Parts: sequence; structure tokens; C-alpha cells
Amino acid sequence: MNIGFIGTGKLGMPCAQVIASKGHNVTGYDIAQRIGYQITMKSTIKDTVQDRDIVFIAVPTPHDSDYDGREPTSHLAPKDFNYDIVKEVLEEANKHMTKNQLLVLISTVLPGTTRREFIQLIPNTRFVYNPYLIAMGSVAWDMVNPEMIMIGTEDGSTTGDAAQLVDFYKTIMENNPRYEIGTWDECECIKVFYNTFISTKIGLVNMIQDVAVKQGNINVDIVTNALAKSTMRIMGPQYMTAGLGDGGGCHPRDNIALRYMAQELDLGYDLFDAVMNAREIQAENLAKELVKHADKHNMSIFIHGKSYKPGVEYCDGSYSLLIGHYCIQLGHVPIYVDPLTGDQVEECYGVVLLAHNKKVTYDYRGANENQELYCTIQKGSIVIDPWRTFKSNDSVVIHYGNTRITP
Repeated sequence: MNIGFIGTGKLGMPCAQVIASKGHNVTGYDIAQRIGYQITMKSTIKDTVQDRDIVFIAVPTPHDSDYDGREPTSHLAPKDFNYDIVKEVLEEANKHMTKNQLLVLISTVLPGTTRREFIQLIPNTRFVYNPYLIAMGSVAWDMVNPEMIMIGTEDGSTTGDAAQLVDFYKTIMENNPRYEIGTWDECECIKVFYNTFISTKIGLVNMIQDVAVKQGNINVDIVTNALAKSTMRIMGPQYMTAGLGDGGGCHPRDNIALRYMAQELDLGYDLFDAVMNAREIQAENLAKELVKHADKHNMSIFIHGKSYKPGVEYCDGSYSLLIGHYCIQLGHVPIYVDPLTGDQVEECYGVVLLAHNKKVTYDYRGANENQELYCTIQKGSIVIDPWRTFKSNDSVVIHYGNTRITP
């Protein structure tokens, strides 16, 4: 098929390249000059959409820069995402498209946004809302191995536009995913609540970790492993390893934005505020643990892993930076160690937080990679491991969350 991709950044480019690799003819456009493998890059949106069967829009819906989750946000007024870029692209694409073409938006928006903000901008063409479940660090794999594909139409019809998109995806998917077809509003909900379910799970298991630290004689893994096996009613195993809090460019900001929705709809309660408040307090608790040992032993604090997860350079919503924020408040400026963010340190001596764990992060795709150390940890250091996997004969290792008394 002839496919167009508007927005070929860190999400759009890998997705467009995957589509091209499956034999489709793909044109691309981005406001920044980019070179795409197997993609014909165009200089205008008009040229990108010309003669295309399906045109995908993968542009940002950014939040205010203070709202990505790397610093506390619970004291800030709730804010929606910014949809200016999406609106500009929709209006421009509408000028050059017809009813014979299908325009597909994959950007994350709050429930009700498409019907309220977008649809009146595109009378000349057909439209589907189709958000992706994709994470940085595994974009290309996630693109063709999704848990589900969400397709939103005006009335939730499974024929016509939805059927055309399903037929297209069947030519590129590798895992035979399920297709969830609903209204625009329903698919908006599926996407953001999928993310907030993940945030809530992480917040809950890290609450158990805090209980273990404060109560004593508890190994948090005994508790969470028991709950993780309770698949009949409450959960599956993913995101059931207590460790660092939720991070990245999607989950924290989705919960923060959903505070705005709770306020606008006058729900009478705000679970999302509680989730983000818990995330922040859990980060503060971990910072206090680092500072406690640093003060006791007159040591510096090192945070091993600055980006929001291993294998990527992005610091959007970095939980490591949030922990560092609280360390600074408590009088200690941490030293970050992460080669992908340019924070290269050859060796460290002090209190070391192992923020990254590649195996836990990418376990969902069958990865069995142990987390390599970004620097040499000198003998006599104190290593705080919230993942409870690190072992060393040269340093004091604290498996944060495991306070069980060993006989």
C-alpha cells in the first residue's frame, strides 16, 4: 500500500521504517530534516499525503515542561496536553486529502479530545484514532508485536475504515494481536488508562517495599511474588517487581493529565493525584535512604542510571532525576553515571544507587540480559539495590525492600 507518515521523530521514524521493511511504499515528513531508511522523505505535508492510501500522524502532544514527572508535580494545577501541533498538522493534511484516503492519528490524547478538538478540522477526509502501545528502547519490536491494536471510529463500527486498517496491520504484524475497535473516545480511554494501570501497579508494589523497610522482617519479593501469581482475579506478572517508580515520556504525564480530566468531569475524587503523590513520596523515601548512609559514612551519592530506563538516552520523566531532586533538598548533590546521557564516570566510591536494571525492564519481550555496570564500584562502597539482584564481596550491598531477618 501507499503509506504516508507525518512526524518521523523517535517514535514515527522507527514505525515508518518497519512499515517500509514489510514491502509498503512509505513517504515521510518532519519539521526537522531527517534521513529515513527505505522511506522517501518529503519537504511538505502536501507532497507526503499525495496519492497515499493511509496517512499516519505521529507528532507530539507535549505537556508543560514542568509536568513530565522528573520533579514533583502534585502541587501544580492540573493541565491537559498541548494539542497545537496535532491541530496544525490535521488542518494542513485536510487541505490536500480526500474521502478516498484514511487519516490515522496515533498520538496520545485525553478522552473526549478527538470529538471536541479535532474532528471539525478534517471534513475532507476519513479519520481513525489509533494510539500505539510503544516504549522507547524497543519501538520497532513493539510496533509489530503489540498486546493489542486500538482502532477508534466515530461510532465504533468494525467495518469500513476500521476494517481497512485491520487489513493493513495484518500485513506487518508478527504476533497476531487482538484488535480492540471502539469509538474515538473509547480508544482514547483504553490508551491512557492502560498506562495509568501500569503506574498504579508500580506505585502499589513500591508501597509494599516501603512497608518492608519501615516494618522490618519482610522481603518484599515474597509478598509481590505471591500477588503476582494471583492471575485469576487481580493481575499478571508484568510490573510486579518492586524497584524504582514509573518513568518515561508517557506514564507519569498521562496520570498528571488525568488529574485535569477528573477535575473537568467533577468526578469527586482524584485517584491519579494519589498515584503521582505516592510516586513522589516513594522517590523521597529512597532519597532519604541514600542520604542516611551518605551522612553516616561521610560519602558521596552516585545514581547509576540517569535516563528513565536502561538502553535509552531519554531523561523524560526520569525517576532517577526525581530521586536526585530529593537528594538535593536533603543537602546532597548526586553524581549521575550513565554513558548514554553523557555522564561518564570510570569509577565511584560512596553510596551507589543501582537505578537501572535491564533484565527487569525488558523481561516482557523475553530478554535475559543482566545489567552491566557503567563504572567500577570501588571496594568499601555502599550499594543500594532496589531490584535485589546485585551481589558483591567488596561492597556493602543493601537489597532495598528486603528486611527479612536471616536465621
